[in-house]
Amino acid sequence: MTITQLHYVLAIAEHKNFTKAAEKCFVTQPTLSTQIQKLEDELDILIFDRSKKPIELTDVGKKIVQQAKNIVDESDRIQDIVDQQKGFIGGEFKIGIIPTIMPTLLPMFLKTFIKKYPKVKLKIEELTTEEIITRIADGHLDAAIAATPLEHDTIKERVLYYEPFVGYIPDDHRLKDKKKIDVSDLDINDMLLLEDGHCFRDGVINLCKAFKTHEDDKFQLESGSIETLVKLSNEGLGMTLLPYLNTLDLNEKMSNKLHHFNAPSPAREVSIIYHKSELKMQIIDALHNVISGIIRGAIAFQNVEIISPIAK
Repeated sequence: MTITQLHYVLAIAEHKNFTKAAEKCFVTQPTLSTQIQKLEDELDILIFDRSKKPIELTDVGKKIVQQAKNIVDESDRIQDIVDQQKGFIGGEFKIGIIPTIMPTLLPMFLKTFIKKYPKVKLKIEELTTEEIITRIADGHLDAAIAATPLEHDTIKERVLYYEPFVGYIPDDHRLKDKKKIDVSDLDINDMLLLEDGHCFRDGVINLCKAFKTHEDDKFQLESGSIETLVKLSNEGLGMTLLPYLNTLDLNEKMSNKLHHFNAPSPAREVSIIYHKSELKMQIIDALHNVISGIIRGAIAFQNVEIISPIAK
């Protein structure tokens, strides 16, 4: 039994197809098939039920895959130990970022990080929180940046920064004359929200304590993009809340519609998250240091307070 064979087993279990698994492992399909056959012969069991389409794991195969993940992780840890001993920060690093953070945060830190750590090859994906949790658990992501706390058994969290909420209020809104707003001013019935599945949406709903019913409500609108919410608000269709970093690039006319909260300001907690096995910690530490250092300078708020957990 070899680590390479276990890598092949995990690839087939993921793709449920020998040809696709071989492509993923950069070997020919006959080579992969031969190695799996040798492993099954050595163990005197069948790991895969080849009669099914797509291929399925046998009952014992499911147990073997779970153990194979542990063994592969531990073998990767050996390389981590060597890299840390040598002070080496490099190699491929797969990271996910949620949609409400990706557009603002990535341009702020990426160039600096690449310049400081040129041997790290970042592979970055925009993913929902649910997708991130699944991929970290499956070993398909090394880390992610998301709103926390998640309170997930297999995931560790390290806070990067606290990002305040800012009200974006159109000229005809009931709160337009208030220089600063309070959480008690918010009403879910006259707010534009992100569509379901965005953790920032959950945060806004958690903040809205005044659930009033308006008989003259004519529509309920949700969008998948913060930019769209701003445009709709400009049309007088309601107010919205923005993460602070999303307000930095607004033009002067749009900036005049921003209303900050009275201190302490409600905020979301943003963290770098990773598997409890703590692989590639030297790269995670490097990302944490670069990002948190940059964001501390960008967010000039004090007394920021987390009103309630917003990640689901």
